[in-house]
Amino acid sequence: MKFSASQIASLLNGIVEGNPDAAVSNLSKIEEGKPETLSFLANPQYTPYIYETDASIVIVNKSLVLDKPIKSTCTLIRVEDAYACFAQLLEMYNQVKNDKKGIEQPSYIAKTAKLGNDCYVAAFAYIGENVVMGNNVKVYPHAFIGDNTQVGDNTTIYAGAKVYSDCAIGSNCTLHAGSVIGADGFGFAPNSDNNYKKIPQIGNVLIEDHVEIGANTTVDRATLGSTIIRKGVKLDNLIQIGHNVEIGENTVVAASASIAGSTKVGKNCMIGGQAGLVGHLKIADGVKIAGQTGIGSNIKKAGEILQGSPAMPHLDFQRSFVIFRKLPQLAQKISELEKQLSVVK
Repeated sequence: MKFSASQIASLLNGIVEGNPDAAVSNLSKIEEGKPETLSFLANPQYTPYIYETDASIVIVNKSLVLDKPIKSTCTLIRVEDAYACFAQLLEMYNQVKNDKKGIEQPSYIAKTAKLGNDCYVAAFAYIGENVVMGNNVKVYPHAFIGDNTQVGDNTTIYAGAKVYSDCAIGSNCTLHAGSVIGADGFGFAPNSDNNYKKIPQIGNVLIEDHVEIGANTTVDRATLGSTIIRKGVKLDNLIQIGHNVEIGENTVVAASASIAGSTKVGKNCMIGGQAGLVGHLKIADGVKIAGQTGIGSNIKKAGEILQGSPAMPHLDFQRSFVIFRKLPQLAQKISELEKQLSVVK
């Protein structure tokens, strides 16, 4: 499918500078631009490429000032925010690219399941008893949706993702490949025989609207009640969310972080990669936790920035780190001073 510069400019409320009939059918980075591709320039660091790119159309900011002519084969579309507009186009491109409908075979859909309009169920997908799916839901190969699960409109469940029974997934969500929603929480009680008895995990997972779950991320079901991922949360790949955790609206968590059971994370928080939060904590709204930070106590101050293990305020950690790096030299100086003192004695 091809789009002309005039069509794209109309979508973005932009101004065409060059050939309005220039057409593109693919996307490219500006430094790797090819004929009939669309690119963008937002970072000033990449400005030199605008003069040599072979991309047919480039989206640029209205404020961009050119020092010399660009190639005659390149048409510019000037917009207020090139990065935001290109992201808008990428989203539209993705929607067209992934606009699949229908039921492929072999797949299994229980007779009691209810599917909305324009759904897509790929080959080898499994949809259990009493599942209710909204409109335009997409379920890719080898995905599993357990009994009594609800899935909202426009949600995509990619290949190999697993949603255990009795969970609820909101609208406009994305579960990436290999993610597991609703596996048992880590609940075991020690007994007199010095081994462990499993505590049944009979709760579920509730995921609200506009949530994205990364590949191979796991969200454990609650022992009782629900593990809750609130509206707008974004979880990266390889994250562990324990049972009965609650993550507040629009919080983002980077790869390989772990949040232990029953911890409540506020809204608009940012948690860096490989950070670890122990269980039964409360984290205030807007808190920022740096990568590899270990959180072992409640964070009561909204908007606080923490780093280190155990965690401390970010600036305190940076000051301390200056000293950490000098510890070998400091130890040597102390040893030398001790020798001098022993001679004096």
